[in-house]
This record gives sequence, C-alpha cells and structure tokens, in this order.
Amino acid sequence: MQLTRTPHVVVVMGVAGTGKTTIGPLLATRLGVPYAEGDDFHPQANIAKMTAGTPLTDEDRWPWLDAIGAWAHERAGLGGVVSSSALKRSYRDRLRAAAPGVVFVHLTGDRKLIEDRMSHRQGHFMPTALLDSQFATLQPLEADEAGVAVDVSGDPGEITERAVAALQGLAQPSQ
Repeated sequence: MQLTRTPHVVVVMGVAGTGKTTIGPLLATRLGVPYAEGDDFHPQANIAKMTAGTPLTDEDRWPWLDAIGAWAHERAGLGGVVSSSALKRSYRDRLRAAAPGVVFVHLTGDRKLIEDRMSHRQGHFMPTALLDSQFATLQPLEADEAGVAVDVSGDPGEITERAVAALQGLAQPSQ
C-alpha cells in the first residue's frame, strides 16, 4: 500500500533545528495535502522574545497553539500538515482538543547534529542558545498518543520517506 493522501492532519513536531520547516512541506507534498508553517502562527511578541534569546512560557504558547489548533480543526477530514514544536504533552493535548484526529510525527535526533544544523540556518529567529531549553521542555510522545518518531539523520528526502513509511504503519488499522 502506498500512502499518498491522508484525511488526518499531521503535526510535524520536535525541538528547534530538527527540520520541521524542511520536512513539513515535503511530507505535505508526498501526502497530497496543504502545509502550514507553525512559526507563522506566532504572535509578534513571541517572535521578539525568541529573537532576544528568551524562552517562551506556557502562557506565551497558548494563543499560538490555539491558532494552530484552529487551522487543524478546519482541515479535519481533509488532511494537512502543520509544523509545531509541540514539546509538551499538554501542548499536544491542546492541539488534540481543537482537532481530535491529529497525528504527530516527532522528528528526533542527536543533540550535536541538531545544534550543527541550527548553527548553519540563515534568517531564522530561534538562536542555538535556546536549544537547551527546548530539550529540557521536550516530553516525547507517549504510547497512548497517535504518532510516530522519525530520526532526522540523513537528507530531507530520506527523512520524509521514513515519515511516510511510519505513517503508513499507523494507517493500517486492525479493523
């Protein structure tokens, strides 16, 4: 079975630098659904804080998560891919409350690899200095959460194909 379309909204999650903005659009193209960049949902105040090297608080994140959740809700049954760090279970719960069918693709990788990739990014507001706070906040997917973990080693095409294969495994229900 080749997975080419999905009625689910897929949230590509992970710490900064894992490639959400790169893999998200590739995955959306591969699945034949629209992509939304999670960073575009941030209020300007959040971007200013992160640019200044200040980690966001939960209170900073709620409006951002609500905006992503509203987009996911609108795409329910139609499918879509959106990026969001979704680092804590409570953040993912909030997204699921807005759009109950969301599925998560958790991009994971070695901290050194991720830091190296972040240091080579150009024009992004998130400094590498915030990577420690991202890892400290991260709560990986739990067994009862619909989603898959995908290693980010390799090139974007390889990572995307691993994500598609992992989602395909989820798409084979035991009905």
